[in-house]
Amino acid sequence: MRTTLAAISLVSMLVAGAALAGETASPLIPANERKPAPELRLTDLDGKLQNLADLRGKVVLVNFWATWCPPCRREMPSMQRLYQSQPKERFEILAVNIGEDDGTVFAFTGTLEPSPAFPLLLDRDSGALHKWPVKGLPTSFIVDKQGRVAWRAVGGRDFDSPAMAAQLRALLDERQ
Repeated sequence: MRTTLAAISLVSMLVAGAALAGETASPLIPANERKPAPELRLTDLDGKLQNLADLRGKVVLVNFWATWCPPCRREMPSMQRLYQSQPKERFEILAVNIGEDDGTVFAFTGTLEPSPAFPLLLDRDSGALHKWPVKGLPTSFIVDKQGRVAWRAVGGRDFDSPAMAAQLRALLDERQ
């Protein structure tokens, strides 16, 4: 587990360095083939079990992040704005924190404006991280209504940008 977290930390630092150098993150990258999303069952900060499989019929943004990751910190408010702008019966966000404790995550949320209203999941042992193709932090996946990975992105994103809204709207409008 330490090796995996160290590798992800290194990739995250490279992504952060690129962002600080003025490079802007591109829109989400479409999956070559939509395959079923890996299992994701974790408790949130309130101790409630959240299960991606229970969200079939909704489009779900799954975001892997950590409080020590600068691009993760920067993109969190845009995720909340996106969350607020979408119909709750059709869209959800699951933000998966990697390897940190409740107190650290809770303290971090108090520094954000707006504060996240979507579930913050705790992957304390990095079990979920190993099931998903996470290449660095942050890594995001958009899961379609059928539970398949439709898009992915490594690095921070402006989730409430017009380009992201258009990509999301296309998925929300797809028929099952």
